[in-house]
Amino acid sequence: MRIFKSRTPRWIIIVTDLFINLFALLFAYIIRFDLDSQSVLIQEEWDKFSNYLWLFIAVKFVVFYSFQIHKGLVRHTSTQDLNRIFFAVSTSSLVFLFLGAIRYYYIDGYYFMPTSVVIVEFLASFSFIVGSRFVIKLIYLESLKSSDDFENIVIYGAGVSGLITKKTVQNDTRNNQKVICFIDDNSKLWDTRIEGIKVHGPHELKKLYYKHNIDTVIIAIQNPKAERRKALLDECIELKIKVQKVPNPKSWINGEFSSKQFVKAKIEDLLGREEIKLSVEKINNNIFGKKILVTGAAGSIGSGLVKQIANFNPELVILFDQAESALYDLQWELRESYPNLNYEIVIGDVTHDKRVKNLIESFKPQIVYHAAAYKHVPLMELNPSEAVKTNILGTKILADQCDQNKVEKFIFISTDKAVNPTNVMGASKRAAEIYVQAKNANSNTQYITTRFGNVLGSNGSVIPLFQKQIENGGPITITDERINRFFMSIPEACQLVLEAGTMGNGGEIYVFDMGESVKIIDLAKKMISLSGLTINKDIEIKITGLRPGEKLYEELLANEENTIATHHEKILIAKTSVKENMNEKIDKLIDLIDSQQNSQLVLLLKSIIPEYLSQNSEYEELDKND
Repeated sequence: MRIFKSRTPRWIIIVTDLFINLFALLFAYIIRFDLDSQSVLIQEEWDKFSNYLWLFIAVKFVVFYSFQIHKGLVRHTSTQDLNRIFFAVSTSSLVFLFLGAIRYYYIDGYYFMPTSVVIVEFLASFSFIVGSRFVIKLIYLESLKSSDDFENIVIYGAGVSGLITKKTVQNDTRNNQKVICFIDDNSKLWDTRIEGIKVHGPHELKKLYYKHNIDTVIIAIQNPKAERRKALLDECIELKIKVQKVPNPKSWINGEFSSKQFVKAKIEDLLGREEIKLSVEKINNNIFGKKILVTGAAGSIGSGLVKQIANFNPELVILFDQAESALYDLQWELRESYPNLNYEIVIGDVTHDKRVKNLIESFKPQIVYHAAAYKHVPLMELNPSEAVKTNILGTKILADQCDQNKVEKFIFISTDKAVNPTNVMGASKRAAEIYVQAKNANSNTQYITTRFGNVLGSNGSVIPLFQKQIENGGPITITDERINRFFMSIPEACQLVLEAGTMGNGGEIYVFDMGESVKIIDLAKKMISLSGLTINKDIEIKITGLRPGEKLYEELLANEENTIATHHEKILIAKTSVKENMNEKIDKLIDLIDSQQNSQLVLLLKSIIPEYLSQNSEYEELDKND
């Protein structure tokens, strides 16, 4: 197996290919002249051409080098490599035909060789070159079956964690793994050796891959810079290198861990951004020693908020949700991770006014984070009355009770789907935004709205869905190749919500910087690659068509909205006018809930939000009547 441990020098590959071409040329002459290599005719033709043999070799060399057919790993020859070889061989033959035509018409009236020889040489060259590569590939694959070949490892991070990772790999005799080198961002460490292992710069990964046939990169840095982590993962995906991470130090035992604890890199590692710089003092002043109510506490954002709030020592956190099983799970998580947190679990529905009234009057919270909502677009398109009931009526009941009980702050969690809504869910959240913003004008409670896009890993979001589809063997289903979305991690979104809660005087809509939007199909492809699988070979991607109410592109600002900067670079204020006299329409909307007259309900919702235009929905007909 030693022959396969390092990459064959490129010059050997290209010289071998040239010799194969010479053999193919001789083979073509023999075929052309009736398989008689001793005939006088073939010797005469060969003698005529031999003076120009240098030109044949030169053309082949230049074309082969230009197409870089020598740069691929021979033992890993792929369809891409075959295409490159085909175009290189055919181009070189066409070039030689072209040069022969120039000689014939403009020099001495002779071709370099018969056209039939060129054709046979082309077919033979392609067959012999491809055949040689597949013979080597077969030998390599057979040798893998019977050898103790190693999986070659590169460790990203040459610090303490990197050295522990190296020790873990080397001490585990059950895994045929070999640490080839470290890569590290610190240029002072480059070209040095640590415990006998050389340190390289990250820019050398591609060279290392080709030289040592790298199988896996293990990220041993706990919190690498997001930009650096993304660049590394993108390169590993391109080179088809597996990526693993060391476990969280909390799970280490006596400063060590086992190789079984290595975890696969996830798409969140690729999309995650730099850690947010929070105004810790302001958030602490806002939360420390206070009673905090979180609605939808068992959901993705709600539970994330609870965990963030727990870090600022509130007097009490009230967890309000109707999902008993999820609340039970959260309870156990809080007991384990936040043993000193004082909290109360209350099961209930934000649309039950008496339950909400009793909740606020009993616990007297000073700050309310309202995350309870229905959020799934297609489901709410089929159930408009439930979207209005929870997202509008529930918000109204809670906001009114906060006003009546003199709650200090009410922070409403909205969504980018409320901007120029195309579906019932987004429109219901926009109507709730309008109500909350208007409520601020006549209340001592500060009403604040936060608006952001999709969060990574939230319940029912695209990433857990894709992961489940990959685990089931596919296909991954995407509604449209053009669709894109903004993404933000749950901790990042929750931290920005806490930060926004310290700002302004109330009535503001805070918009979060979501970074660059991501094409969902690209997301799916990268998730497949990170799983060590091949697109459309191991996992198929299937386009299913847009769902009712679904947008191709999400927005964070409506057409008439502008932004005002805040002291935090990732939080902006959406400059929008407060809509007056909306209470009557919203009350009418709420009155329609029990009637289950969906068309009338959606029509009234459209009158409250003129920019609401349905897409891919049965309610598009209502827009035509305007």
